[in-house]
Amino acid sequence: MRSLLFLLTACAVIASGFWAYRENYTTQAELDRVETLRRDIGEARERLAILRAEWAYLNRPDRLRDLAELNFDRLGLLPLLPEQFGNVDQVVYPQPEEIEFTQPVDVSTAEMKP
Repeated sequence: MRSLLFLLTACAVIASGFWAYRENYTTQAELDRVETLRRDIGEARERLAILRAEWAYLNRPDRLRDLAELNFDRLGLLPLLPEQFGNVDQVVYPQPEEIEFTQPVDVSTAEMKP
């Protein structure tokens, strides 16, 4: 009986060692994957910062004004001036359609039938 108990204990120790060994390598692989993802996120953030800087550079008002002047014949773009803008109170909003009642109903004198 004792030898069976020793054998079962030895098998349990071997199985737990195998499980710990496998979990260690799984954990190491996941840590490597997390590190790769963090590096990819960092590279993506760098690219995004570069793209934002390039967008700001390309949309400089003086550059856009020069491009509008160079391509005036083809595009017909005019420079924006403060006088071209209006005030909010000058905006004409569409009025809602008026509904005509052809047969009005007087609800105050109508009788209710049981």
